[in-house]
Amino acid sequence: MGLRAAQYAAASVVLGLPAFMLYGGAVFGGQAPRWVRPVLGGSAAALTLLALAALALQTGLMAGALDQALNPEALSFVVGGTALGAAYAVRAGAALLLIPTVLFLRAGRGLWSVALGLGLIVAASFAWTGHGAATEGAGRWLHLTADILHAVAALIWIGAVFAFVALAMRWIEGDAAAQAALATALGGFARVGTLCVAVLLVTGLINSAYLVSVERALTLGETPYGRLLALKLAAFAAMLGLAALHRFRSTPALERGGGGLAGLRLSLGAELALGLLILGLVGAMGMLAPPASL
Repeated sequence: MGLRAAQYAAASVVLGLPAFMLYGGAVFGGQAPRWVRPVLGGSAAALTLLALAALALQTGLMAGALDQALNPEALSFVVGGTALGAAYAVRAGAALLLIPTVLFLRAGRGLWSVALGLGLIVAASFAWTGHGAATEGAGRWLHLTADILHAVAALIWIGAVFAFVALAMRWIEGDAAAQAALATALGGFARVGTLCVAVLLVTGLINSAYLVSVERALTLGETPYGRLLALKLAAFAAMLGLAALHRFRSTPALERGGGGLAGLRLSLGAELALGLLILGLVGAMGMLAPPASL
């Protein structure tokens, strides 16, 4: 569970940070902050190790003995013979490729575009290590597609919040230019954030139709999966409330030079904490049988 949640957290930076630099990078005048490359590269390295650890653990479980986790023949079978193993290998490979990309490409749209492409591959790989891959029949590809889009939207949103927290913590009260730039970045995320929310709502309904079913929708509390899902929805609603606060109150206050940076830092931190909580819940839910399968 923890291993899955940690991969989601690292992936939110691997995908969300390059996306942020593409739609909001203009606020830096074409020069990325010094912390962006180390954070992105470090997250890619962490995700590589986490994905490989998950692959080894899955190999041991499938072999029936954890001492077989690093057995070359067993690993080869899992990677080459199962979609789950292939997904872990693709995730690790995409994250690994991101490291030299960050190290050697010049900062600019080219770097962020390549990094975004690798991040999208990482996000898509989660669909094949989750419940969506178990769906069979005519709805398989609809469910997988919804799973992919759900992961992409969630990781871009949480990655953006991470970037905003980093920016808000580095800029100090009284720096009017920095606060104006932060306000511009927050305003620029409004459209992207709205799109992410719309995608999350639509794909969430599709996923719920497969994993919960209409018949069990009113009895979520009767299963561990359902209780975690209810908690996830509550955290999502709280994130929406904070996002609305930032858009309609904090951002206009910064634009007017009205201050409020301390409060913004607190609310952004809370939004990030909620996002990480959701990733942890998703990691736990992936280990449980969904209500529709019971």
